[in-house]
Amino acid sequence: MTTPSPTADTGAELLPIATPARTRAALRTLIRPDRGLALTGLGILVAATAVGLLVQPLLGRIVDIVADGRPAGGLTLPVVLLVAVAVVQGLTTTLGLTRIARLGETVLARLRERFVERALNLPADRLERAGAGDLTARVTGDVARVAEAVRSALPEMARSVLAILLTLGALALLDVRFLLAALLAVPVQLLTARWYVRRALTLYADQRVANGAQQQQLLETIGGAVTVRGHRLEEQHTERSAGRSRKAVDLTMRSVNLVLGFYGRLHIAEYIGLAAVLIAGFWLVRDGAVSIGTATAAALYFHSLFGPVNAALVLLDDAQSAAAGLARLVGVTDLAEQSEQPGPTAGKAAPVSVPQQRTASSEAAVTVHEVSHAYGPGRPVLHEVSLTLKAGEHVALVGTSGAGKSTLARIVAGVQQPTTGTVTAPAGTGEASAVLVTQEVHVFTGSLAEDLRLARPDATDADLRTALSTVHALDWAEALPDGLATVVGEGGHRLDPARAQQLALARLVLADPALAVLDEATAEAGSAGARVLERSAEAALAGRTALVVAHRLTQAVAADRVVVLEAGRVVESGPHDELRDADGPYAALWRAWSGSRATTAPHP
Repeated sequence: MTTPSPTADTGAELLPIATPARTRAALRTLIRPDRGLALTGLGILVAATAVGLLVQPLLGRIVDIVADGRPAGGLTLPVVLLVAVAVVQGLTTTLGLTRIARLGETVLARLRERFVERALNLPADRLERAGAGDLTARVTGDVARVAEAVRSALPEMARSVLAILLTLGALALLDVRFLLAALLAVPVQLLTARWYVRRALTLYADQRVANGAQQQQLLETIGGAVTVRGHRLEEQHTERSAGRSRKAVDLTMRSVNLVLGFYGRLHIAEYIGLAAVLIAGFWLVRDGAVSIGTATAAALYFHSLFGPVNAALVLLDDAQSAAAGLARLVGVTDLAEQSEQPGPTAGKAAPVSVPQQRTASSEAAVTVHEVSHAYGPGRPVLHEVSLTLKAGEHVALVGTSGAGKSTLARIVAGVQQPTTGTVTAPAGTGEASAVLVTQEVHVFTGSLAEDLRLARPDATDADLRTALSTVHALDWAEALPDGLATVVGEGGHRLDPARAQQLALARLVLADPALAVLDEATAEAGSAGARVLERSAEAALAGRTALVVAHRLTQAVAADRVVVLEAGRVVESGPHDELRDADGPYAALWRAWSGSRATTAPHP
């Protein structure tokens, strides 16, 4: 279960945050596979802490020997035992903390893997509404905060809690009145913890949101630097960035003041408890109920609690901050799981069925049945769209801007779930049943060969060259400084938009899906580059079922069938010639497009 998505001052609908109960349940799920390691580590720490509790009675024994004026030889045994206790406690503590640390790192790695896996499956429209800054802040800041807590706070917290419990038990064994005196500090400590926790969780959650808004503003300002300078908006964007930075700093200072108040209250509790134990020791020794050595041991026991009690309570700071970060991470994973689990919406189910075999050529390869989609209440994009693609058929999707073409393309490719309706798609011979190629192509940092193998990790160099040759990209690829070993992407050899798009088409060939969806995949190139890309796309789509969102109507001319979308509805469907001569919406689009060309496309 997650809380409603908060809204930053950017106006973006931020990704959801999991409730405390859901966060605890997710943490239990993460730890469950390593229960044995957790129990072993805690057991060793219990033994180490119990051995360490022998120090105070041994010191008390030494005090009694000295106070009674006994021979110095009587000190030998307690001193030897003190050395033995130190050695055994050191070894067992190291072993126990190592196991707890291994547990933490294992759980952290599992959390990271699950978060990345789920984040990649988030609906594209949901990410667009949240903005890149929110997800970036969770991937960086929240993961780092949880990692820091796992590496430092978790082992120390485990050791501190065990030390507190066993030390209180040891005080009771000396004399229950020492325990009662020590417990006078507990009400102050509990009130301090309660005071802190009630304020910290909300404060740290607000701080994470403010940091996300700050990162979002920085990303927008840097990413749109050319536009900002072109419109002389530097001052406005600088002030906006400064305002969000001031808010983040203000929340940080509030957290500092909260921690300072927290420490001050803890010191008061220490003074109350130690004074009570010393007074109890004075009265008990005076009455002959205990020896001076026993009273000394009791005082040392309580003094030894300063470290673990303060550590445990101080670690609440890290725990609360980490809990806020973990809740934000779990919110993302839960959102992705919900998007993967189709269920009834507005009275209709929206499953995506993927058969395990390629559909025979005489059967429908893709069936879209009454698909509707809306980006929030009152924002419908598609209205009960039904569409069938035959196996091997190439269908061009055309329409004016905002008609819903890209949304339908993403739904058919399985990248986005429809609000209502069903999509049945084929299974491919490769890893993916469908591959979507858009005009926004990312070139990953690494060698060109590694970038291509993202589509098929087991591809040989010969397979890579075949794929590049298929999309007419082998010549320029081999002409790179190091051929397929050339480093591309950020910091490497820069590929122009046309070559980057050919790289994406080569990945499509390697993935070998039964269904290929191209969403204006040639739009980023100029006229000359577009002609090259259209040839590359045609070669990549050969033998596959394809849905092409046509940026240029030459793609519609080459398609087997043209589907026209208008305001989220299919208004026409048929071959290019038939629709061009029908004097309908497509004919109007054709006349407008061909009339704007310096050279009109040849009449088939």
